[in-house]
Amino acid sequence: MKLPVIRNLAEQHSLDALHEAENALLEEETPSFEVGGDDEGEQLTHLLGAIWIREQMAAGMEFKDAFRAFAQRVRDSIS
Repeated sequence: MKLPVIRNLAEQHSLDALHEAENALLEEETPSFEVGGDDEGEQLTHLLGAIWIREQMAAGMEFKDAFRAFAQRVRDSIS
């Protein structure tokens, strides 16, 4: 997982576009935009992270706060 890739996806694509790309990967199709990642599993991880961030933003959170909260979730899951 690469946080800069997740950041770029969340900044550059809408929640709907991210969901469409997620569905494309799940259907073993190519997303309409480049996701970034070494394999489909990592690409899906990047999309799910960006989707989580976008969902937090839709609930009223600022981008930087949503990104920090996501990064904290990742750190907490590792420790």
